[in-house]
Amino acid sequence: MEYLQDVLEKLKTKNNGEPEFLQAAYEVLTTLKPVIEKHPEFKQSALLERITEPERLISFRVSWIDDNGQVQVNRGYRVQFNGAIGPYKGGLRFHPSVNQSIMKFLAFEQCFKNALTGLPIGGGKGGSDFDPKGKSDNEIMRFCQSFMNELYRHIGQDVDVPAGDIGVGAREIGYLFGQYRKIRNAYEAGVLTGKGLEYGGSLARKEATGYGLIYFMREMLKANADTINGKTVIISGSGNVAIYACEKAQQYGAKVVAMSDSNGSIYDPEGIKLDVIKQIKEVERGRIKEYANRVKGAVYTEDKDTRSIWNIKADIALPCATQNEINLEDAKKLAANGVKAVGEGANMPTDLEAIEYFLKNGILLAPAKAANAGGVATSALEMSQNSMRYSWTFEEVDKKLDNIMSNIFAACDKAAKEYGMEKNYVAGANIAAFDKISKAMIAQGII
Repeated sequence: MEYLQDVLEKLKTKNNGEPEFLQAAYEVLTTLKPVIEKHPEFKQSALLERITEPERLISFRVSWIDDNGQVQVNRGYRVQFNGAIGPYKGGLRFHPSVNQSIMKFLAFEQCFKNALTGLPIGGGKGGSDFDPKGKSDNEIMRFCQSFMNELYRHIGQDVDVPAGDIGVGAREIGYLFGQYRKIRNAYEAGVLTGKGLEYGGSLARKEATGYGLIYFMREMLKANADTINGKTVIISGSGNVAIYACEKAQQYGAKVVAMSDSNGSIYDPEGIKLDVIKQIKEVERGRIKEYANRVKGAVYTEDKDTRSIWNIKADIALPCATQNEINLEDAKKLAANGVKAVGEGANMPTDLEAIEYFLKNGILLAPAKAANAGGVATSALEMSQNSMRYSWTFEEVDKKLDNIMSNIFAACDKAAKEYGMEKNYVAGANIAAFDKISKAMIAQGII
């Protein structure tokens, strides 16, 4: 595997100081070893070098005025990583941690995730180091308008279609879309997804990533003669993904006992009261510690890196907060506490050592690029509805989502078995997605 090693070494040299991107690239490329061995022609066409280099990386200044009249300056990004199978598609993240490495890792992962959906969308990602926490609605509006004043040059419904991510919800998408519409003097509904239902959004989009995670978990457990019903579940995070993963897991008969946010975690041995979580997070935009003040018997643990949640005994763990929230030590805790399956609702929440530990110890792992693809899949369904100037019912969208997630699991399972790695759904997802992207790139020539 001289070619693969050479590519990995060049990646380290060219992307020095970008640990998240290197981690994502290493995780994918190393699982592709048996595929690369079958195709020596990949070296001649530098396929791995091309698939790990963004087609376009845009960085720009975002100047805006806060409520005190002070000018603030943030940095914005859009990474258009691979458009071989469709327009670039991927969310925008507003969070202080955002940097070039994180943007590239997310965009790279998005290419594979989008390929797995079976829908014609390429991979991209964007965002800013702007922190929406503690900002007024007017400050967020002014920031979004300034951000779009640059971003509009690089997007379009047949070019690049952003959506939401951490820090970018319905409010932010609304402000972004309004500014885009004003600049373009046209109603191009398909340029952004995650829109409100009043102006071109799709039913079930809010629920899609969390629901999709559980649909994938259902299929993975079914393939291993198991079920979600009756299982105890812990979920990190309390945003969109976590809330709706909790909702669907409860509908399937699971008992969710813990959730978290960036300040700490709550444990409710009687089972999470999701209506309380929704009130705190979706209505009041508050902190999860409020749950313990409102629900008798619930315990709140202050924990800035929220790793204490992995100490709780459970059958299933669903990391739905952010990247690298499970390390090797956490993986060992989860295994010791009886966890049999892990479903990645966040992007790359498990580090490489923890992934290896799970796989070696027989813990089923649903990888993010497959298990959390429901959000982008439903975004693509929103694009379809916008193109038709028509909308489907919640039930119609949910059924399509269920079918897509079932097909994604089937593709991961088939690819893993084909290359002698049964039950390794991490490798299966990477191989199945790579097969589609690589064929499209080869067909379109050296560009």
